[in-house]
Amino acid sequence: MARKKKSKAARSNSQRRRWTPANCSHADQFLELQRWLLPEESIFANLKRHGNTGWLSSHLVWLALCWSWSECTCVTDAFIQAGEWCRLIIGGTPLSSYQGLMGALVRWTDPFLPVLWSVLHLRMQEIAGKMWSVGGWVPIGFDGSRSTAPRTESNEQALCAPNYGNGQTAKYRKKKSKGMRRKKNEKNKPQPQEPQAWITLLWHMSLRLPWMWKLGPSNASERAHVIEMLGEGEFPETTLFCGDAGFVGYPLWAQIAGRGLSFLVRVGANVSLLTETTDCIIRRHGSLVLCWPLTAQKENLPPLRLRLVRVRIGRQWMWMLTNVLEPSRLTSEQIVKFYKMRWGIEIEFRGLKQTLDRTKLRCRNSQRLMAELNWSLLAMAIAELFALKEQLAVPYSKSNAQTPPPDPKKRSLANTIRALRYCLLHLHEISAPGDDLRSRLRCAVTDSYIRNSSKRARFRPQNPDKKPLGDPKIRKLTAKEKKKLDTLTPTKFAA
Repeated sequence: MARKKKSKAARSNSQRRRWTPANCSHADQFLELQRWLLPEESIFANLKRHGNTGWLSSHLVWLALCWSWSECTCVTDAFIQAGEWCRLIIGGTPLSSYQGLMGALVRWTDPFLPVLWSVLHLRMQEIAGKMWSVGGWVPIGFDGSRSTAPRTESNEQALCAPNYGNGQTAKYRKKKSKGMRRKKNEKNKPQPQEPQAWITLLWHMSLRLPWMWKLGPSNASERAHVIEMLGEGEFPETTLFCGDAGFVGYPLWAQIAGRGLSFLVRVGANVSLLTETTDCIIRRHGSLVLCWPLTAQKENLPPLRLRLVRVRIGRQWMWMLTNVLEPSRLTSEQIVKFYKMRWGIEIEFRGLKQTLDRTKLRCRNSQRLMAELNWSLLAMAIAELFALKEQLAVPYSKSNAQTPPPDPKKRSLANTIRALRYCLLHLHEISAPGDDLRSRLRCAVTDSYIRNSSKRARFRPQNPDKKPLGDPKIRKLTAKEKKKLDTLTPTKFAA
C-alpha cells in the first residue's frame, strides 16, 4: 500500500521533535518552553466549551501571550504578528481574525486565570528551591496601581468614578493660593475624569514574580480586592502577607488570620489600637495590642491580638503591625528585611507600564480592555518565569568566583522581553551557540558596574496631598470593653 504523504505542518512538527542542540531553531526552544509550562491539555478539562469550538485551550493561551509580547502598538498588527509566530511554533493559529481572538478572550479570560495561576505557582515552586521561602516564611506582598484607558464611552461608563470630585478630600486637594485656581473659568473648562483601570497585585517577594491579581474601575478598593483573592486563591501555610499603610482594617486582618495565615503591615495614625495594660511603651521586640473597632464590638466579633513593633528603616522610624506574636518567629531584623523586599513590587508595576508599554491601554471597549490588561500581566509573569528558570538552572560553585550565585533581584524584565522578541522575530533561524533563547534569557540581568553617582532624580516635587503617616492611636480598654471581652468565646485568632 502506498504511504500517505504528510502535510507540511505535520512534517515540520515531526522534524521539530527530533531537534538536537546543534541544529535547534528558536521555534523549537519556544515549543519546549510552551510544553514545560502547559504539558497537558487536561488541565482545562473542567472548563466546558461549546461543541463547535475548534481550538485548543493551550493554543489560545499561547496566541494571547504572543499577542501581549508583540512590540506593535496597534492591537490588530500585534494579532497578525502573533498569528505568524504561532504558525511557526505550534504549527497553526487557533483563530484567524482579531475579532475572534477578542471574543474568545472576553469569554474565557476569567475561567482561564485560576487554572493558569495554579500552573504558575507549581512552576514557581518547581524551580525555586531554597528561594521559595525566606526565614521559614513564604513572603507575598500586595499593592495597587492604575493604568489609563482611552476616552471612549464604554470605558468611561465602566471605569470612571460616578462621584469624582465630590469626595470629602476634594476641597483639600484644591490649591489654596489666591488666583491660582478660579472657580469660574469659562475659557479653560476642566476636562472630565480620565478612565483608569485599577490593578491590585499579589507578588512573591523572594522570586519577584506575580502571584495573582484583581482588576477593577478607578474607584475600586484594593483592600476589598485582597479580601476577594484571599477567599478565591490557594496559599502556603507559612505565607506572610506584607503591605503598606493602605492595607489596614479589621475586615482584612481578620480574613488573613481566619485562614491561619500571617501578615505584616505598616501602620500610623490611620489605625486605632487597644491595650489591656497601663503600660503603652513599645519595647524592643514589640508589645501586644488589640484591634477591636466599635463595628466589631457591636457585631460581637472577637478582637485581634497583634504585635506592634517600631523599627528603623533607612533614616525613618516606622510602626509595623503583625499577628505573629512570638518575636522568635518574626524578629525585628526580619521585619525590616521583608518590608524592604516589598518595595520591589513598585519595580513590577514600572515594568508593566514602561517595558510592556501599558501605561495607557489600547482597547476601546471596557471588556476587551480588561482582557488586554489581564493577559499583559500574565505575559509579564510568564516571561519572568522563563528567565528565572534558565538563570536558576546555571550551576553555581563557591570555588568559581566568576559565576555569581543566581539572584532574582538581578533579573531584568527589559532584557527578558528583548530576548523573547528577538527570538520570536527570528523563529526560522538556527540559533548559534550562545545566541539561542536559553542563553539570551540567562543573560537577561541588570548591569553590574559600580555607579559613581546616584540615579535619583535631580528635582522631585513635593506631593501636597501626602501627609506624614504619624503614630498609631493607642488607648486602654474601658471597663465595659473588658467585661465584654471576657464573655466572648476565644477563637484561633481572637484575644
